[in-house]
Amino acid sequence: MSVSTPTDTACGAATIAVARSLADLREWVAGRRAAGMRIGLVPTMGALHEGHLSLVELAAVDDHAVVMSIFVNPTQFGPSEDFDAYPRDEAHDFALAQASGVGCVFAPPAEVMYPDGFSTTVSVSGPSRGFEGAARPSHFDGVATVVAKLLLAVRPHRAVFGAKDAQQLAVIRRLVLDLHLDDLDLIEAPTIREDDGLAMSSRNRYLTEDDRRAARGLSRGLFAAMALADRGETSSVALIAAARHEMESEPRCEIEYVALVDAESFQPIAQLTSRSARLCTAARVGPARLIDNVPLRATAH
Repeated sequence: MSVSTPTDTACGAATIAVARSLADLREWVAGRRAAGMRIGLVPTMGALHEGHLSLVELAAVDDHAVVMSIFVNPTQFGPSEDFDAYPRDEAHDFALAQASGVGCVFAPPAEVMYPDGFSTTVSVSGPSRGFEGAARPSHFDGVATVVAKLLLAVRPHRAVFGAKDAQQLAVIRRLVLDLHLDDLDLIEAPTIREDDGLAMSSRNRYLTEDDRRAARGLSRGLFAAMALADRGETSSVALIAAARHEMESEPRCEIEYVALVDAESFQPIAQLTSRSARLCTAARVGPARLIDNVPLRATAH
């Protein structure tokens, strides 16, 4: 098998497999299945941080063998977005993946995922409408296509996605149901935050010190709304206003939206109920476009 391993200088003891082709990926997965192991999948675009590593921990529960994909997917970036600038550090990512217990990193070149003549797109309507779907019109088609390809290539027993990308998670849930991949255990991992409340993101690397101070306004606003909901408030108007009040105190935050949505359909709702909801926001801070959200549900008083 042509699966390679990183060099000693990249990862210390070279115990992690690195698959560059689908054949190598499938061979590694087949070997673990033959040994009676179950497979967990963690899709990423690299630039790994503690948030990504928390996904690995969940994927590995009950001794699942973990595959992590590291692939900066060109089809989910618009023409004026940061595909070329997106941070890439393969050696560092491999070292973190190995230390966190990943068994195999799937790090294919673009031509493996999108061979010459590639002409299939997976498009998920419903939860992809509005918000990130409106701001980035081709984004969720790119996400759905690459996630479908990864799920079909690996056929994991479990796949883990972060709640920070809440609309993406809703899209993937719909995709899994619609394509009859619902034998998959789809795990939602909670958002991991910096000590100052900022949601961990690879794009935080774009922020200056002043930008970071301003970006904290996003989580402050979301937490203010969460505290209000905990006191019994259910009106979307009131909750959004509480979040905006905090966010707008940071003039460097250019707010694109603040919305209360149903967590599954991602459609706006007027009132909190017993159903799971998300208060979501997106804003530009300096060179970065940041998204964040918190889960909300009506509380009994």
